Amino acid sequence: MIRFDNLSLARAGRPLFGNASLIINPGERVALIGANGSGKSSLLALLRGDLSPEQGNVDLPKLRIAWLAQHAPQASINPVRFVMNADAALVAAEAAIRQAEANGNGEAMGEAYAHWIDAGGPSAEARAAELLDGLGFGQAQLSRTVDELSGGWKMRLNLACVLMAPSDLLLLDEPTNHLDLDAVLWLERQLMRHPAIQLIVSHDRDFLDRVATTSLVIEDGTLNRYPGGYTASENIRAERAAQRERERREQQARIEHLNRFIARFRAKATKARQAQSRLKALERMETIAPLRATRGIDFEFAQPPEGPDPLIRAEHLVCGHGPQQPVVTLPELIVRRGARIGILGRNGTGKTTLIRTLIGDLAPVSGDLTRAATLDTGYLAQEQIEDLRPDDSPLQHLARQAPQEREQVLRGFLGAFGFSGDDALRPTGPMSGGEKTRLCLALLAWEKPGFLVLDEPTNHLDANTRDALADALAEFEGPLLLVSHDRYLLRSTVDEFWLVDNGVLRPFDGDLDDYAQWLQKERSSRTAAGTATNGDSSHGSTASGTSRTASATSTGNTGGTGNAGSTGGANAAAGGHAGNPPDHHERSGERDGTTTAASMAGGSAGSTNRASDRRERAQQRAALAARRKPIEQAIRKIEQQMEQLQARADEIDQALAAPDAFSDRAAATALQRERAQIGTGLEALENDWLEQQERLEAVERE
Repeated sequence: MIRFDNLSLARAGRPLFGNASLIINPGERVALIGANGSGKSSLLALLRGDLSPEQGNVDLPKLRIAWLAQHAPQASINPVRFVMNADAALVAAEAAIRQAEANGNGEAMGEAYAHWIDAGGPSAEARAAELLDGLGFGQAQLSRTVDELSGGWKMRLNLACVLMAPSDLLLLDEPTNHLDLDAVLWLERQLMRHPAIQLIVSHDRDFLDRVATTSLVIEDGTLNRYPGGYTASENIRAERAAQRERERREQQARIEHLNRFIARFRAKATKARQAQSRLKALERMETIAPLRATRGIDFEFAQPPEGPDPLIRAEHLVCGHGPQQPVVTLPELIVRRGARIGILGRNGTGKTTLIRTLIGDLAPVSGDLTRAATLDTGYLAQEQIEDLRPDDSPLQHLARQAPQEREQVLRGFLGAFGFSGDDALRPTGPMSGGEKTRLCLALLAWEKPGFLVLDEPTNHLDANTRDALADALAEFEGPLLLVSHDRYLLRSTVDEFWLVDNGVLRPFDGDLDDYAQWLQKERSSRTAAGTATNGDSSHGSTASGTSRTASATSTGNTGGTGNAGSTGGANAAAGGHAGNPPDHHERSGERDGTTTAASMAGGSAGSTNRASDRRERAQQRAALAARRKPIEQAIRKIEQQMEQLQARADEIDQALAAPDAFSDRAAATALQRERAQIGTGLEALENDWLEQQERLEAVERE
């Protein structure tokens, strides 16, 4: 159990939250939620002992703590051995064995072996290999040293170490970064089975909804506890905010009524006492603060004109990096004008290579590929943030794309993406990955593309920006091609799925739940295949077969461990998954490349109810967009008229403020008359704007 008693936390002198008193019970999985900079990582640092509270204290019993390191590890050993080293008790026992062997002390050796067994030594290698298998490590990664792995694989390695180490408290800061959907689903199952208290920082709402039993939300300088995951806490907070806003509006109406009474009767002797009474009532009234916008980011992609159809057509297309490196094959493909497509597949299957080929960024290895001549594509790549100029500000980046546009317009546009005021003038280099991604989205949106192609656009983004992006894509009426492991984003924005598997692109007739089931079956099939292979090679002895696999991949193992019989069953190192039963249910045609020959523009002959549901949802979204469009157009027109009138009003005010303004009395009178008319016109337009906003809200509530 963890107890916060009147806890206040600050970082670099800046208050984060104060006066928090709550209890986290054993076995709770806690989602730690808050905007960037609110103090989530600082709270984890406090629990690690790296930060002291400003006030109050944390009652933290002697818990074994494991936390996810954010730096890339360095080591010249293989990944399996590296993960095993995360278990301090195991490492100590192995060291004791080596020392006893060196000293020839039989008694000490027996005691050391007992400690090794207690530390789970016989199964340690298998457990480490199984964790790595779950996180997507294949033979290509297992055959390298840690130093030879890429940054993404090293971060996965850190996560495996956290899960390997015995712990009572897990501190996980963005554990799904660098994971594909298969690994995310596997991690969900691991965490739901893990007995430790867990504090998890993540911007993946689906992940938090699945894993978390409780939420701690840092908001407005407070730390508040809510039941459930991200969505559950969001719903409760939204209802409380709505109630607070209703109370504020009621109070404002009361205040306006009191002020009108005071203004009307203050000077009248008969009403003086009543007026004074109302003044005192106003003084006593604790004003309810207006509801602040919690997201702060609200942007859109301009609606494209009606474009060509089809956009892309391919036959017998092979995508890759040259004739010797084919990655993905497309027997037949058609991308229609209204397509909204999500591309699924594990990391490393060639999704990025595929979309780069389709948009013309990469030449095909072979086959026919035709793109519409007028195709206006907006492409957001994973590595695009690296192309930003570190010394330039967001305003400078946007100004290069629009050199003729006024600065005020550019600043207003950047403000919708969270770059307001001085933030638009900061150099890009020191910015966070999320800020840089927001800037890339702004640069993309400015170009007003007719076809959006986005490759993992939510990388580095916080929850607020992810929500804003999902809203913007849902409202975008043009074609969309999306690669993402963010399930909420996929569900919110696409109507159909394609799957890259075994080097072939094919339509996936199902939703994300079906995809999760398919991944689980595939994992079970690989496990069964690995077990069968090991068994055959050892003439029925799975243990001996897996022992040979483990030995081949764990070069850093100690002699003592080997003498103790580390048969380990590390079948996961060869692609197996210990403990999972084989699944013999095969989906006919899933691995047959001929199934991809059907056009991906239309549904298959055996379309399911789910496909029908997706079409219905797409129709509903289109119908809602159709009802919204004329209202939004009317709002934009009113806003343009108001801007024009306000600009003229400013000109008149400036002219009337000049020292010689009334030297020509007739002209001055005319300006005054025009100014009064503009004021009346602005008031009428404001009323029209409010009416249109109410209409829009009514449509959205339907």
